[in-house]
Amino acid sequence: MSGWAPRPAPTSTVEITSTSVQRGDVIQVGGQPCRVTDLIQLPHGSKQLLFESGELLTMHTRTRLVAVRVLRGR
Repeated sequence: MSGWAPRPAPTSTVEITSTSVQRGDVIQVGGQPCRVTDLIQLPHGSKQLLFESGELLTMHTRTRLVAVRVLRGR
């Protein structure tokens, strides 16, 4: 019997800032991949990122990080 295996979703590595970060982005922090589940807008363009693990990360306007983003079909 052959099993069905789902195809992995296409991903892309992108540079993100506080203006371009999205829910679902995966950011590597301290060697651990962390998926963004919620975004909280802060004053002066900063954002707080809430990860699946419950941890928070504050991104200031000049912060630049590399993330993996799942590409969505059009």
